Amino acid sequence: MAHVCLLGLGYIGLPTAAMLSMHGHRVTGVDVRPGIVEDLKQGKVHIKEPDLTAVVRDALRTGNLTLSHTPVAADVFLTCVQTPHDDEHADLSYLRKATESILPVLKSGDLVIVESTVPPGTTANVVRTLLETSGLRAPQDFQLAYCPERVMPGRVLREIVENARVTPASSAASIPHPRNGRRNCIPRSSVGRSSQRTARPRSS
Repeated sequence: MAHVCLLGLGYIGLPTAAMLSMHGHRVTGVDVRPGIVEDLKQGKVHIKEPDLTAVVRDALRTGNLTLSHTPVAADVFLTCVQTPHDDEHADLSYLRKATESILPVLKSGDLVIVESTVPPGTTANVVRTLLETSGLRAPQDFQLAYCPERVMPGRVLREIVENARVTPASSAASIPHPRNGRRNCIPRSSVGRSSQRTARPRSS
């Protein structure tokens, strides 16, 4: 099973971390907001969603889910941080900071998946550019993919498991890695695409 470092324990990140943990993966959930990590360690869930509190507590009891303020070395990095946006602009500052925080622990063979909702070109032109300041290159050294989460309030836990996903990758050669990694994390399979621009009209 993979070790997953998930950044951003919000409406998407926390349920994803809990479900990955319950499916047997070792997950380090990371959040920089004061109090969030400490409350979660005590089983206090800050998000109102059916069954989420119980699932998070169960995940913590298994020992598969641990919590931290900073990223740790892992096999897979999932960025689920917020990207507030209006009709014209998205605030990518949280995504930039999350990406930069991975740099000290990024290593050859890792997979980085952006799950935050971002404008076209963000994964290739912002995330990849920042990650490559580590001296590593995608896809030669690490894999980079975009897999936006789409869930309905009140059905988040169910849809994280059941919804099919499209996972565009940084190159055709990298498709098998993110696709298989995502499938092994949660039962419902994702579908690889060689171009990040072909996955959906708004984001990449």
